[in-house]
Amino acid sequence: MSSYLELTARQRIPAIFDAGSFEEFLPPAARVASPHLAQLDSPVSFDDGVVVGRGKLGGHTVFGAAQEGAFMGGAVGEVHGAKLAGMLRRAIDERAHAVLLLLESGGVRLHEANAGLIAVSEVMRAMLDVRAAGIPVVAVVGGANGCFGGMGIAARCANTVIMSEEGRLAMSGPEVIETANGVEEFDSRDRALVWRTTGGKHRYLMGDCQVLVADDTAAFRAAAQEAIAQLVEGEVGLTLEGLLAEQDMLARRLRDAEGASEPMEMWRRLGVPDPALVPMLEADAFLELAAQHRAGLQAASAATGER
Repeated sequence: MSSYLELTARQRIPAIFDAGSFEEFLPPAARVASPHLAQLDSPVSFDDGVVVGRGKLGGHTVFGAAQEGAFMGGAVGEVHGAKLAGMLRRAIDERAHAVLLLLESGGVRLHEANAGLIAVSEVMRAMLDVRAAGIPVVAVVGGANGCFGGMGIAARCANTVIMSEEGRLAMSGPEVIETANGVEEFDSRDRALVWRTTGGKHRYLMGDCQVLVADDTAAFRAAAQEAIAQLVEGEVGLTLEGLLAEQDMLARRLRDAEGASEPMEMWRRLGVPDPALVPMLEADAFLELAAQHRAGLQAASAATGER
């Protein structure tokens, strides 16, 4: 088994895409780097921390991106965001079969402030434009830094989110919450609590993540290929029915979370048997435990979509 978490962005691309098929846009040789970082005497990267391009996955033409968590935590700046948005727009122009985003980001670079915030908003708009064009978007979250901030929102703009338990997905990171509201609100040093609150298992149970796999590169590749194969045959744009189903899911989540101070309380309220066992289970065993709960979530969403 090869750990996806331990790979760099440039190692993940050939591990996920069909061998030798990926063509990179604006590679490091193009030396497109952030001008803001240079002005601040901060280190720069000649790919600005993101790989974008086009390749094949299971025979489908897939445009893709991989964020480099080792460069500024995968944070988004003006150039980084422009590369992502440009790749998404090109996917529309060239009628790609799908878009695959390998996300690992702490959010927006504080060094670039408004430029980074605008960049993330442009990425989200481009993702929705891709979906409106009938092209599915799949997001993968399994890196050591997780997916937080603006990119955490962007991930939920995808048709399908694939995670490992080790991946984390949220709007605000644990350190940000602790800084703003104190350690009593969220102890960022409590790693078990952090993973229970933002990790892949919790996101799967909450409905934010559609596919959970082990931290295995081959498992991520297989899941991405299967998700794309299923999505290219169906409706991938935003619909009123889909938005109603999402709203219903969020309303039920608020009801289920009322008064809860610990994720395991929410799991118990959701009908998950033996919630204390969840953090200890391997991916396959967890999926068996969660199967009944997920079936109930899907039935409720389907019923909402039929209204």
